[in-house]
Amino acid sequence: MYAVRMENITKRFGSVAANDGVCFAALPGEIHCLLGENGAGKSTLMRILFGLYRADSGSIYVNDRPAQIAGPRDAISLGIGMVHQHFMLAERLTVAENIVAGCEPRRRGLLDRECARRRIREVSERYGLAVDPDAVVEDISVGQQQRVEIVKALMRGARTLILDEPTAVLTPPEVDELFTVMRALRESGTAIVFITHKLKETMEISDRVTVLRDGKTIGTVCTADATPDSLVEMMVGRSLPVHDDERTPPRQAVLLELRDVSVAGRKGGRARLSGVSLAVRSGEVLGIAGVDGNGQLELEEVVTGLRRPGKGKIALTGQDVTGLDTGGIRDRGVAYIPSDRLKRGMVDSFSLARNSVLGTHRCADFSRRGLLLENAVREHARSIVAEYDVRAESIDQPMGSLSGGNQQKMLVGRELARPHSVVVAAQPTRGLDVGATHYIREQILASRNRGKAVLLISAELDEVLELSDRIAVIYEGRIVDVRPASQFTERELGLLMTGQRNEV
Repeated sequence: MYAVRMENITKRFGSVAANDGVCFAALPGEIHCLLGENGAGKSTLMRILFGLYRADSGSIYVNDRPAQIAGPRDAISLGIGMVHQHFMLAERLTVAENIVAGCEPRRRGLLDRECARRRIREVSERYGLAVDPDAVVEDISVGQQQRVEIVKALMRGARTLILDEPTAVLTPPEVDELFTVMRALRESGTAIVFITHKLKETMEISDRVTVLRDGKTIGTVCTADATPDSLVEMMVGRSLPVHDDERTPPRQAVLLELRDVSVAGRKGGRARLSGVSLAVRSGEVLGIAGVDGNGQLELEEVVTGLRRPGKGKIALTGQDVTGLDTGGIRDRGVAYIPSDRLKRGMVDSFSLARNSVLGTHRCADFSRRGLLLENAVREHARSIVAEYDVRAESIDQPMGSLSGGNQQKMLVGRELARPHSVVVAAQPTRGLDVGATHYIREQILASRNRGKAVLLISAELDEVLELSDRIAVIYEGRIVDVRPASQFTERELGLLMTGQRNEV
């Protein structure tokens, strides 16, 4: 008997088929991974199961019985719960108030807080989900907030639990804790649908895997019979080449240096960067590891001239550039891949050709007397499209019409085509599918191998470990450790990222 089964599910948004005849089934007591690239239709399918969307056609069965799910209330009544990637919690309420909202135990017409606490503790202890019922949600960690969401679903009787990209915001120790909880739920007979695009986690935690591609079911396999390579081929339709990892030792020349750099917080708050000193050498990748919000954005901004430091110095190839704006920094040889390409990297209404020369449009190669040399611009755009495998119908189409991965490849190609000695790559693969991610990481390694200094700021710990020669850990605006990447374990990095130096 299947816990849930979905047959021939089709869902269209306008002319786009997000799901096209998809079939999916999960058994009680299994962790079933729903794997696919971004845009493959994973979240759409599960939102249909939870009642957030209505399928255009197809059938849903719960415990092998036909089910009509018109909304989340119907799903919950059938024992289906969902923990969204972005949590649905009221931050100023307590854990208990969030968990029992909508199904409050009452006594004499009022919320029975003691009964709520007791029920929460019972579920928490049963599955190893330690939460404090009286804590205010905004005061607890992201990992603890996720536990609150899981407890909330379980207290509503969930026997099928959907987890949508649950590790995206967690540190490695929090991921370990989540997997422990998932295994306990599996032992209790709960069916867990784990939506992800991360192969390492899929191999570690799942029992079976269903792969979607372009809105269609490619197949379902037992994880024990699969390999990362075979799953990649199912996801993208082809195998990916192995990274060329022939690293040359970093050279001694320091191309980018920060000396005691600080950035004040807004309205007199805590400093966003405090006494940061870093050096990036020719032919190396220095990775910045940290939980989002610990100063990475400010570091990106101060290095690229978007923000001036309150104190300290920044040097490029030995020259002080502390007071320069973004244009001045770029003119001195910095290629900049911003963390937010839509705000800082492109103009979505401009054509690919126009975007290909943003930041260099005034140089002699592309303009004369203030007018663009159209043939030179178009040839430059064509070369980027060809070299960086940008999937586009024409260099005249708007940049915003491309997929996220192709926008990013176009942006990376533009930046690496300009004269530079330093690359600042901030969240270079955020939100990209496995194919685009692989390609962009290849370009970062190629830049390093050509002798460029690369400052890599990434929330993806796997990416930092894979690409970096050295890693600097940032916590609350301070660099708490710097050493060769080979000297860190993933667990050690996770603890340092959360300020737990004494436990390392």
